[in-house]
Amino acid sequence: MKKIVDYRKLLGVNEAAELQELKTIYRGMMKTWHPDKFQHSAEEKEAAEEKSKTIIEAYHFLVSIAPETRDQTIADYTLTTSSSNIADFEYKSQVLKVSFLDGSEYEYFDVPKAVYVKLINADSPGRFARRHIFNNYVYRSVSRLVASA
Repeated sequence: MKKIVDYRKLLGVNEAAELQELKTIYRGMMKTWHPDKFQHSAEEKEAAEEKSKTIIEAYHFLVSIAPETRDQTIADYTLTTSSSNIADFEYKSQVLKVSFLDGSEYEYFDVPKAVYVKLINADSPGRFARRHIFNNYVYRSVSRLVASA
């Protein structure tokens, strides 16, 4: 997905970046781009605010899809995907958002439109998703993001 690639490029990391590395890079970039360092010009301060917002968003997004984060939440994820039924799903720009009856929500990235069409047409969307989506695409929990915000 373009978003993942752009965020990794912004922070200068690859997919193997660990949480500590992300945190170190994030802190260094925030020291450089913190808006309080740009008090002499309103335009520069505004540009720094936008840049720092983008850095913050990139950091939080990459932390949410990092292998370490997924390893920490794999038990909850497995429980949800194996025992809870799908309540709803939506698809936009190769991102499939699945809501479960237990209240969990996950986003799956780089899901081809053809897979989404097969999900819609499946006799059992839950079974199709368990076989072809849940463990095949990069995902992140959205419900935890909403709960912590």
